[in-house]
Amino acid sequence: MNRLFAASAVALIASLSAAQAQTEIQWWHAMGGELGAKLEEITKGFNDSQDEYRIVPSYKGTYPETMTAAIAAFRAQQQPAIVQVFEVGTGTMMAAKGAIVPVHQLMADNDVAFDPAAYLPAVVGYYSDTDGNMLSLPFNSSTPILYYNKDVFEKAGLDRDTPPKTWAEFEEFSKKIKESGAANCGLSSRWVSWIQTENFSAWHNQPIGTLENGFGGLAARLSYNGPVQVKHWENLKRWADEGLYKYGGPVAGDNAAPLFYSQECAIYMESSGGRAGIVANAKDFEVGYGMLPYYDDVEGAPQNSIIGGASLWVLSGRPDEEYAGVAKFFEYLSSPEVQADWHQFTGYLPITQAAYDLSKEQGFYEQNPGTEISIKQITLNPPTENSKGLRFGNYVQIRGIIDEEFEQLLSGSKDAQGALDSVVERGNALLAEFEAQNQ
Repeated sequence: MNRLFAASAVALIASLSAAQAQTEIQWWHAMGGELGAKLEEITKGFNDSQDEYRIVPSYKGTYPETMTAAIAAFRAQQQPAIVQVFEVGTGTMMAAKGAIVPVHQLMADNDVAFDPAAYLPAVVGYYSDTDGNMLSLPFNSSTPILYYNKDVFEKAGLDRDTPPKTWAEFEEFSKKIKESGAANCGLSSRWVSWIQTENFSAWHNQPIGTLENGFGGLAARLSYNGPVQVKHWENLKRWADEGLYKYGGPVAGDNAAPLFYSQECAIYMESSGGRAGIVANAKDFEVGYGMLPYYDDVEGAPQNSIIGGASLWVLSGRPDEEYAGVAKFFEYLSSPEVQADWHQFTGYLPITQAAYDLSKEQGFYEQNPGTEISIKQITLNPPTENSKGLRFGNYVQIRGIIDEEFEQLLSGSKDAQGALDSVVERGNALLAEFEAQNQ
C-alpha cells in the first residue's frame, strides 16, 4: 500500500513538474460566441499537440476594446505576447516603433519555416510593409458579402436562386418584396463604414484616400467624397425614406442582424466571417449568398472587395522562450488542416493557398453552395491602388466619424455631399495629427 502510494506521489510530482515546465503564452482576442468557441478549440488542439507551450486565450471584448487594452497593458509592461488587432488598426500598429516583433523576424529568429508566398496575395499584402515583409499573421481575414432570404424571394415572386447583382436590381427586388408583403424591407447592413463606404469604394475602383489609400506613407489623406460615393449615400438615404433599407446602427451596426434573422429584411450585407452566426440564427428560412451589388454605369466595376477581420500581432518585451512558442503556434495556425477547418466553420477566408486547395479537395464548396463567393469576390481582379485596402492611422476614430455623419444624413441635417465632405475634413484632421505624432 505504501509502495503504491509512493508511486502515485512520484507520478503526481512528475506531472506537476511537467505542467510547471510549460511556457504559458497569453493571447488576447476579440472573438465571442461561436467564433470564440472555435478559437478555444483550435488553441486546445495546439496545446494538446505538444507539451512545451501552453497558449492561454483571453477574450477582451470588441476589436477596439481589445486593441485599447493591449496598448494600456504595454504601457504598464504587462502586455500579452499575442494580440488580435482588426485590419484598420494596422497603420497604428506599424507606427508603434519598438512595440512589435514583425512576424517575419519572429519566424526567422526561431528557425521556423515561413513562406509569405504561401498566403493568398490579397491577404498577405495588407499586412506587409513596402518591402514585402509580413508584419503580422493573418488569422481571421474576411470580406463582406451579400446574404439573402431565399424563402422571402420566392414568396415575392423572385427567383430564389438569383440574388441582385447590381444596385438597380436591388432596388427592383426590394420594391417587389415590400409590395408583396413577403418582408417589410429589402436591406439591412452592418458597418456603413467598412461595407457601404470602404468596400463600396474598392468594389467600384474609387480611391479611399491619396498615396495608394495610405500604403504610400503618413502624408496620405482621405478622398472618398467623390461623385460615386456621394451617389451611393444619396441612394441609401432615399431607400431608408422609402423603407427599402433599414439602418442597423453605428460602429458595427449590431442591430442589422436581428432584422435579417426575424425576416423583417430580406437582404443582409455582412462579413463572410459572419456565416457561422448566420447559419446558427437563420432557423426558419434558407440562406442564399451573393457578391456585393455594384452600379453598372461605373467604369471598372466590379473590381475586387477588400479584407476585414484581424491579424495577430506579436508584442515586444516578452521572454525569448515565449517567442519560440509563438512561432510554433503560428506555424500550427497556418497549417492547411487548421486553416481549412477554421475557414469552413466560420466563413473567414482561407489565408493560404494550401488551405483553399484542401477545401476544394474535400468537396466543401460543392457541398455548401455560396461559400466560395468571398474568395472569388476578393480575387475577382488583381488589386489596383484603389482596391488593395487601406492603411491610415487613427482610423478607429475615423470610422466613428463616418457613423456620425451618416446619421446626420439620415436625419436630414445634411445631404450626402455635405456629410461625406465632413467625414473627409474631420478624418483628415486626425490623419494630420497622427502624422505629426509619428514623424
